[in-house]
Amino acid sequence: MERGNRTVLVIDDEPQIVRLVRAYLEEAGFRVVIAYNGEEGLAVARHEKPDLIILDVLMPRMDGLEFTRRIRSERDVPIIMLTARVEETDRIVGLELGADDYVTKPFSPRELVARVRAVLRRAHASPERPLVLRVGSLTLDRAAHTVTLADRPLELTPTEFSILETLMTTPGRVFSRAELLQAAQGVAFEAYERTVDVHIKNLRRKLEPDPAHPRFILTVRGVGYRLGLEE
Repeated sequence: MERGNRTVLVIDDEPQIVRLVRAYLEEAGFRVVIAYNGEEGLAVARHEKPDLIILDVLMPRMDGLEFTRRIRSERDVPIIMLTARVEETDRIVGLELGADDYVTKPFSPRELVARVRAVLRRAHASPERPLVLRVGSLTLDRAAHTVTLADRPLELTPTEFSILETLMTTPGRVFSRAELLQAAQGVAFEAYERTVDVHIKNLRRKLEPDPAHPRFILTVRGVGYRLGLEE
């Protein structure tokens, strides 16, 4: 059983998918609440305050992208999006809006459960020593789960926080996409490695004075990313 019976909100307008996902999650020990469109999902999310949300992109009465915009303005809850393989643009937009992960349809219910566990482990991980990481004017507090740049607080998603935390543990070291994905989500599927690029883009937008010419998160072509020291 999952510790504390964590609650997962499943939002999808296809009843058979909702039933399938609910069955596997409940078998894994999660408490599951459901909704069949974005508007209903927003109301359920506000009432139930779930630990994680799984939602489809294409839904009636508020799609998944608009739902993510709304809920992200209210809560920092982990989000996994369900998308069709042909919806690559929606997938990228969803990640840019702050979704932590995505799973493409058709999907393996067991893989989805594994990814739910991984995202929750990362979001609720116990702090490690040292509790505070500092690189130049950038400070990350593991215990408080906060990041500041020159004393200015930054609003990061759980995945962005984990990627930055990994980079800050060893400034100058090059981390591959797979390593960053493993650190952020607890699993590393090759098909999802490129999503790291989207999270890095989001981090640069929040960190860098000029994201087109980054000085914090540097690209090492053909390898991955490293944290640079401020000049």
